Amino acid sequence: MDDMRNKNENNKNTINSDDTAASESQIAVHWKEEAFISPSVKFIAQANMADPNIRERFKVENFPECFREYADMLTWDKYWHTTLDTNNPPFWRWFTGGKLNASYNCVDRHLAKYKNKAALIFVPEPEEESHIVITYQELYARVNEFSALLQDFAELKTGDRITFHLPMVPELPVSMLASARLGIIHSEVYGGFSGQACGDRIADSGSRVLVTIDGYYRSGNLIDHKVNADIAVERAKNLGQPVDKVLVWRRHPGKYVSKSSMVKGRDFFIDEVIKDFLGKRIEPLPLPAEAPLFIMYTSGTTGKPKGAQHSIGGYLSYVAGTSKYVQDIHPEDVYWCMADIGWITGHSYIVYGPLVLAATSVMYEGIPTYPDAGRAWRIAERLNVNIFHTAPTSIRMLRKTGPDEPKKYSYYFKHMTTVGEPIEPDVWKWYYEIVGKKEAVIVDTWWQTENGGFLCSTIPALDLMKPGSAGPGLPGIYPVIYDENGGEVKAGSGKAGNICIRNPWPGIMQTIWGDPERFVNTYYSKYNKNKASKDWRDWPYFAGDGAMEASDGYYRILGRIDDVINVAGHRLGTKELESACLTVLEVAEAAAVPVMDETKGRAPAVYITLKPGFEGKEQEVTQKVISTIEKEIGKIARPKYVYVVPDMPKTRSGKIMRRVLSAIPNKLDIGDITTLANPEVVEKIKLLVQEEG
Repeated sequence: MDDMRNKNENNKNTINSDDTAASESQIAVHWKEEAFISPSVKFIAQANMADPNIRERFKVENFPECFREYADMLTWDKYWHTTLDTNNPPFWRWFTGGKLNASYNCVDRHLAKYKNKAALIFVPEPEEESHIVITYQELYARVNEFSALLQDFAELKTGDRITFHLPMVPELPVSMLASARLGIIHSEVYGGFSGQACGDRIADSGSRVLVTIDGYYRSGNLIDHKVNADIAVERAKNLGQPVDKVLVWRRHPGKYVSKSSMVKGRDFFIDEVIKDFLGKRIEPLPLPAEAPLFIMYTSGTTGKPKGAQHSIGGYLSYVAGTSKYVQDIHPEDVYWCMADIGWITGHSYIVYGPLVLAATSVMYEGIPTYPDAGRAWRIAERLNVNIFHTAPTSIRMLRKTGPDEPKKYSYYFKHMTTVGEPIEPDVWKWYYEIVGKKEAVIVDTWWQTENGGFLCSTIPALDLMKPGSAGPGLPGIYPVIYDENGGEVKAGSGKAGNICIRNPWPGIMQTIWGDPERFVNTYYSKYNKNKASKDWRDWPYFAGDGAMEASDGYYRILGRIDDVINVAGHRLGTKELESACLTVLEVAEAAAVPVMDETKGRAPAVYITLKPGFEGKEQEVTQKVISTIEKEIGKIARPKYVYVVPDMPKTRSGKIMRRVLSAIPNKLDIGDITTLANPEVVEKIKLLVQEEG
C-alpha cells in the first residue's frame, strides 16, 4: 500500500490546458490526483476477500476459467461443460451446458439454515406505517404462490415475457423471483416512467401480461399508479402488442386507492386471485445457463429503447461474486441499497446479489429526505444497517438538505458504495467523513445497465481508496482507453479517451432484445478490426464513457462521451466543471451544460443551488464559482453564465435532467418534462435565465 501511495504522490496531471490538438476522444483533464486513504484494520479482519492472490487468479492468462470462482458460489442442477463459448462473437455464451434456477438460488437453498432470517425489510415512506419483514420462509411461500398464479391463471410459460410497472414495494422482488422460477423473462419498467414509456417496452418485449399496483407513496403523496396501466395497454395495442391481463397489486390490501376503473375481463386484483393458490408449491425449473433471465431497458430519452438481455448463469454468477467481494456482503449483514429496482442497480444489488448470498436486503419506498433530512439515518439506526449503497445524486441531495444530520444518529456502516455516475472528490469526502464517520470503507463503482455488475472498483480490503477515482478494473476485467483511431491512451499520460473492456465477462448482456445488429453496432463495431474473428481479443466492448487512467492503474470516469463541451476546440468534461463548483462551500448542487457562443462555438453555463442559510449571497457565490473554475481548470473553462436556481429539474429517481437546463439558455424546445419530480421548477428557471439575459 505504501508503494501505491508513492505512485499517487508522484502522479501529477501535466496536460497543457492550451492543447487543442487532441483527438475527439481525448477530453482535456485537469483533475488533481487525491491522496490515498486506507481501509480500517477492523474492516480488513472481517472481509470476504483479503487475499491479494485474487488478482493473480484472475490474470488474463487464467481467463475465462477464473470465473469458475464466481459460478461455484451458485447451486447448479447440471454443471457446465464450456465456461465461455466464443463461436458467435460478440454474442458470448457463459457456462454452456449448465442448468440452474435463479429463484432457487436466491430463496430455496437458504431455507435449511436461514428460513427464519429476514430476507427483505420493507420500509414504507409514511413513517407511521410499520416496517414489513419478510423472512426467507415467507419469501419462499409468496414466490411459490405467485408462480402458481402466473402459470395457471396468467397462462405464462418458459420463454414468455412479462412486464412489471412497479415502484419500490416488496411485491416487485416477489414478482421477479416468481417469474424466474418458471423461466418467464421479466421486464421491470421504472415506476416513475410514464404509461407511454411502459407501453413502448411492453410492445418491444412482446409481453401479454402487465403487473402493476394501484398506488404508492412519494414525497408524502399517495401517487395514483394504476392510471398508467390504461395508457400503457393502449399504447402497446397501437404498436401491435395486445395485453391479455393486467394484474394489480394493492398498496393497502383490500383497499383500492386509484381513480382508474378496473376493466372487466382484463384487470384483476392479485390479492383476490391469489387466494386460489395459497399454499401451492412450484418446483423451480432447471434452466439453461444461457437462457434469458430478464430484459432491462436503458432509460434514454430519445430513440427506441434498448432492451439489455441478461442471462441466468452468467449474470447471477457475476452479481454473486461482486456482491461478495466488492460489497463485502455476509449473510449476517443488513444491507441497504437506496437505488430503485427499476434500474439495473436494483436488480443486481437489491434483489439478486444480496439474496443469492442470504443477506438481509432493505427496501425503502420513498425519497430519502422525507419527511426531513434525517430520515435515511433514522432508518439506518433503527434497522442496524451496516452496508449502505447509494448514488452521487442522492449523496449531494443529502449533503444539501442536512449536511450535519448523520452526526445526530448512532448507526455504524462498515462499508458504503457509490454508483451511477462519477462522484466529485469534495462530495466523496463528505460521504466518507460525515456519513461514514471516517470508519466505513467506500467503493466507487463504475458499470452500466448493459454490464450486469461492477467493472471498475477497489476491492475494499485490498485496495486503497482515492476520492474521485473508481479504482482499477475488477478481477477478470481488463479495461483499456482508446483514442478515436484505436490507439491506446497510456496510463499516466494525463489524457482521456474512450474506456473499453478488452474481454467478455459473465455479467455482460447477451444482446439487445430483438435487435442483434444494433447490439453489434452500438457496443462492438467501433474498435473491432476483424469481423470474421472468433478470438475475444478482437472484440473490445465500447462503453461510451470518457475516462483517464492514472499511473497507479486507477481509472477516473469522466461521464458520457456526449457530456463534453467543446470550447474553441478544447473539450471540457462537464463532471470536472461541476466538481470544481462543489468545492465552493456555499454550493449544494451543480450542473454544467453547453451554450451557444459566437466566438468559441460553445461555452459552459453553470447552474448551482445553494445550501440552506446562504440565501441572499447569490452574487458573491457566483464570483466564487467563476474564480474557482478558473483556478482549478483554467480561463478556457470560465462559464459564460452562472445561474443560481431554487432547485434543479430532477427525474423521479433524483437525477438532474441536464437536457432541460441546456435547452433553456439555447432557446430550444425543452421536450417532455412529465417524468420530472418537480416540473414546476422549469418555469422558474426559464424566468431567471430570461432576466439574466
